[in-house]
Amino acid sequence: MKHFILCTFLITVSLCESQNNNPIENIIIVTTDGFRWQEVFNGMDSAIAETPKFNENKKDQLYKKYGALTTIERRKKLLPFIWNTIGTNGQIYGNRTYGNKVDNSNPYWFSYPGYSEIFCGYVDTAVNSNKYKANPNTNVLEYINKQPGFNKKVAAFGAWDAFDRILNEQRSGFPVTCGGEVFNNNDATQKLIGEMKRDSYTPFDTAEYLDVFTNYQAMDYLKKQQPRVLYIAYGETDEWAHEGNYSDYLDAAHRVDKWLNDLWNYIQSSPNYKNKTALLITVDHGRGDKNKSEWTSHNAKIADSNEIWFAIIGPTIEAKGEIKTKMQIYQKQYAQTIAKLLGLNFTCEHPVAPELNTFFVR
Repeated sequence: MKHFILCTFLITVSLCESQNNNPIENIIIVTTDGFRWQEVFNGMDSAIAETPKFNENKKDQLYKKYGALTTIERRKKLLPFIWNTIGTNGQIYGNRTYGNKVDNSNPYWFSYPGYSEIFCGYVDTAVNSNKYKANPNTNVLEYINKQPGFNKKVAAFGAWDAFDRILNEQRSGFPVTCGGEVFNNNDATQKLIGEMKRDSYTPFDTAEYLDVFTNYQAMDYLKKQQPRVLYIAYGETDEWAHEGNYSDYLDAAHRVDKWLNDLWNYIQSSPNYKNKTALLITVDHGRGDKNKSEWTSHNAKIADSNEIWFAIIGPTIEAKGEIKTKMQIYQKQYAQTIAKLLGLNFTCEHPVAPELNTFFVR
């Protein structure tokens, strides 16, 4: 308990007390499924890149695209937006080299329980399968959607069709467009993206579509509908890792980083969002690393699968870059943090873990 209190005290994100100093009015949450902290902080892992089983006969291409002499150079080549923009103007957590730990609280270390923990702020051990029914637990997006000024201003887009269940779209009351779904067939752009989905190559079967469709659906919605809360869930980092294709895994992460850059540029060029919007980026679970051959997998039997990371940028969030302070943060703390960033207090029928409370200066 003493360690937990110390950790939350030491987190150095600070929000201004004054409502006149660029308060956060909107938040966009982005996840890229199962993307390891090891690549976030160290860039390409040469031990995996040099393994014929995993490099798809693209070792030379991998080194040309993502290789460099130092970890600082490698991670910037892989994730230029995260390190050049958030690393300069925001904060990044989870580099365990410095004892900066971010972890799942749930005991399963795979997707549905991880996403449920992110948005419910609570570990329900009954949520123990990716095929679990519609989530019975209230999530923070559902809560926000019911608050004054936020109704019909919340939306989610995901590559994986399970998000309808994870966020319990039927009960939650906000649109969740995932898998092969189309947001609005009456909108020409959304209809075209839906047709492209149906006609596209689907390497992961029809439960999960390529991230490019999710990205363009979400960005089109953002520009036209101007939501106050938006969730975008990419999936290819996890899928290509399960396939053991390290080149595709890194390329998928690099694309997400490019889309984050596009997203942030739009935010900072839009009067409705500029200097009013926080961007939170994280993952649902980690992957194996202790045994390099297990980087493709994740579950309670795979060491390191509970190890995650997050990054945040926005108005009144102090520019600290990579956080190197020793601390322990848990995934279940995100939900209340999301609410508090918007000036709300997430309460519901189940316990909600406390926010990362030094995000807030009173």
